[in-house]
Amino acid sequence: MQTELIKKLNGGTALSRLSALEELIKIEKDKPVRRDNDANNHIHTIYSFSPYSPTKAAYMAYRAGLTSAGIMDHDSLSGVEEFKKACEILGLGSTCGVEVRCKYNKGFGKMNHPDQAECIYMAAHGIPKQNVKAFNEYLAPYRKKRNERDAKMCKLISDKFGKFGVTLDFEKDVLPLSEAKDGGSVTERHLLYALAVKLENKFNRTEKLIAFLENDLGLKVSDKIKGFLIDNKNEHFLYDLLGVLKADTAFFYIDADEEMPDAEEFVKKAKEFGAIPAYAYLGDVGDSVTGDKKAQKFEDDFLPELITAIKKSGFLACAYMPTRNTPAQLQRLGKLLKENGLFEISGEDVNSPRQKFACDALALPEYSHLIESTWALIGHEAISSEKGVEFGMFSEKTVSQTPDLCDRIKNYALIGRKTV
Repeated sequence: MQTELIKKLNGGTALSRLSALEELIKIEKDKPVRRDNDANNHIHTIYSFSPYSPTKAAYMAYRAGLTSAGIMDHDSLSGVEEFKKACEILGLGSTCGVEVRCKYNKGFGKMNHPDQAECIYMAAHGIPKQNVKAFNEYLAPYRKKRNERDAKMCKLISDKFGKFGVTLDFEKDVLPLSEAKDGGSVTERHLLYALAVKLENKFNRTEKLIAFLENDLGLKVSDKIKGFLIDNKNEHFLYDLLGVLKADTAFFYIDADEEMPDAEEFVKKAKEFGAIPAYAYLGDVGDSVTGDKKAQKFEDDFLPELITAIKKSGFLACAYMPTRNTPAQLQRLGKLLKENGLFEISGEDVNSPRQKFACDALALPEYSHLIESTWALIGHEAISSEKGVEFGMFSEKTVSQTPDLCDRIKNYALIGRKTV
């Protein structure tokens, strides 16, 4: 019965998933070991790209021992209500946010986006409950424009793979893999997942697939991944194949344009909704700490100037992932953020079944402030939902009463911890 209930967390409707979770928690006897020095405010769900429904994502965070969890989908807040209810059932502190790509034409070139210059990934964290629907409606036209570009990129993928007998149709092959009908977004990962499905159908999990990837596409496949791709019992096969295909996106990637708001305009809009706008730090990649990034330069060469610029543009925070960067990178970033009075938010990007929900680095003393920040973020969201955005951590009223950011973090962390 327990196994069947776990399966139901990822199927059916939001209502049926939550119902299954309530049943599951009643019969589960082995409670997870709590990780009080851990947090994750950047968990993707099926409403952008992920193997997890909002309910299953919350459950996975719970089973990993986390005491709090945060939903962070691309261009969509459609999974927020389900996620928040799931966290409530599980006794988890929770936050909600949205990740977007924005135009940021300040002369920096490529910043934290691997494929496009003058464009940044940023997030709006801690959105009050009463504004989630309106914020999601604001994002709807951008999701629609993104779909139009997705369809064009499918054509480019078909142009390259057509000679091998593989084509992609956006309406038939890609859209059904998403939750677009219920307000979810469709990302480039959906396209690659659909392509992975086509390649499995053509080659199966055989050496022929490996030969095709290496010889016809010129992609590097490690011995470890080769083992995954020929394993008929591999539950994560399509995600593993997607990871290989993701190494070469230049041939189909079309620069985003109309689907992106201007960063400074988005910052203003996020603040209107009571959210905390944050730049998402990526950092140069040498030997990838997590093994899922190729060596590439991002914003480290001009980081001081960039942090100053985002502060001037009205950003209130910077989000980053401790396991994705080196201690030296994080020490430098932390110093710059403190100098500029920017709130630090932590979250491990989860959109694949091989990724961990827990972040071991957060147990280290040097990152303990990120735990306090997480509870402050939870407190901000909770009191803004209960009393209004004028009671948020960065409202004009709050800042005038408590100008020191460290003091505000302490105050709101106390509020956050009282929510569970």
